[in-house]
Amino acid sequence: MEIIKNHATYRTTIHSDQGWHYQQNRWVKTLKGNKVFQSMSRKATCADNASMENFFGILKQEMYYGEKLVNYEELKRRIEEYIYWYNHVRSKVKLTGLSPVEYRAQSSQSAA
Repeated sequence: MEIIKNHATYRTTIHSDQGWHYQQNRWVKTLKGNKVFQSMSRKATCADNASMENFFGILKQEMYYGEKLVNYEELKRRIEEYIYWYNHVRSKVKLTGLSPVEYRAQSSQSAA
């Protein structure tokens, strides 16, 4: 949590379902103690977290399955590289063939 607290520019939020482990006192206090906002999906409403579930499914499919296990630092480095690639390079049909960053930049120029 200390890493998140020291590097977060904006409010840090952790979103989860309502699993018992996310409701435990120790977890809730740790989040509050580190000024991390807790967000939970509503009961029986899987769509609340659908975009992140979709992203993690794609991440696992494209960079994890079939790979050898690596140590934490290597995994962290690979995930950070993947997230950069996903946002800046990977094109999506839904975004007219642009990456998410390109699409947002184009959209903001169109709105101006």
